[in-house]
Amino acid sequence: MADDSVGGTTEPPGVPATPRARAWSAALWGLGGGFAFLVLAQGYLLLDGDLPFGYAGLFALAGAIAAASGGIAYATEHRLHAKRRT
Repeated sequence: MADDSVGGTTEPPGVPATPRARAWSAALWGLGGGFAFLVLAQGYLLLDGDLPFGYAGLFALAGAIAAASGGIAYATEHRLHAKRRT
């Protein structure tokens, strides 16, 4: 194992991530997906667009997108890591 700059050790490439690290990574991807949707929706509204639902529906949809993107990230991360594409 190689030493990093803080004095600890890092895992070599190809070692599977721990479930906690995978969950944390998936949660961050989910937050990014949800916030990206909200930013795009706000930009659309600022350009004088009209959505068929109110702000409550907008936040509910953002939550669903966050859950979906986090779930997809959790399900596929181990495959990408095994192929060394992360």
